[in-house]
Amino acid sequence: MARIGFIGLGNMGGGMAANLAKAGHDVRAFDLSAEALERAKAAGCLPVDSAAAAAEGAEAIVTMLPAGKHVEQVYEDAIFGNAAPGTLLLDCSTIDVDTAKRVAAAAAAKGLVAVDAPVSGGIAAANGGTLTFMVGGSAEAFGRAEPILAKMGKAVIHAGANGAGQAAKIVNNMILGAQMVSTCEAFLLAQKLGLDPQTFYDISSKASGQSWSMTSYCPVPGVGPQSPADNDYQGGFAAALMLKDLRLAMEAAESAGAQVPMGKRARELYEAFTEAGQGGLDFSGIIKMLDEKAG
Repeated sequence: MARIGFIGLGNMGGGMAANLAKAGHDVRAFDLSAEALERAKAAGCLPVDSAAAAAEGAEAIVTMLPAGKHVEQVYEDAIFGNAAPGTLLLDCSTIDVDTAKRVAAAAAAKGLVAVDAPVSGGIAAANGGTLTFMVGGSAEAFGRAEPILAKMGKAVIHAGANGAGQAAKIVNNMILGAQMVSTCEAFLLAQKLGLDPQTFYDISSKASGQSWSMTSYCPVPGVGPQSPADNDYQGGFAAALMLKDLRLAMEAAESAGAQVPMGKRARELYEAFTEAGQGGLDFSGIIKMLDEKAG
């Protein structure tokens, strides 16, 4: 088993690091939060007192950080000066494509091997080891990354060159964000037209209107499989994080010259929801805002 440095033990990273330790890896974990370090220790990781200490002597280093600026800073300040040549860097954060490409090029110049490997699946999947990884990097780098990522997920997919993993993640979540809004709208309209929510679900989930947002993550309490809607929209994937991903998608679309009107409207709606103080709720909770606006 490998010695792995893990930097960033938040809601997602904590579960991911725990699964690497459970698989038998020697995980040297760092986070700014003392509580996160204690949880990591209880899960079998060895807490260290800095990102640099996590990088020293590691065969692979996983980062799970809030934004591109944090990834770039940790790479420059802690990893590049402490990682041995040939060390594999796996950034599982969701960041902008340009930064992902830039840090990968900087890593290569230092004799390191980098992949961007953002995830889909949420906190439950991070804890359960059932994430989906979308990986950007060379075929050789992917070959080295895959067995490590497989200990944290159910699917590890090579998306292409560096930056392709981030591109796949933000485009996927643009679909999800717009799809959830339309699913919420449909259930609210169905109710106003006199349809029972469960009856509508039974019909649409087996017809052409079905989607993941409906059949796996229904935004209506008591309908479909267990979801955050059944817990007053607590837990799950925070609306503020969906907004972050939609903003990244809009930046990428502008850079690429792509027309994404549905993605743009979804971003505007999640901005309104978050600005109303609901950013900590699950993103399916936007159904509450849509219902209130309808009166």
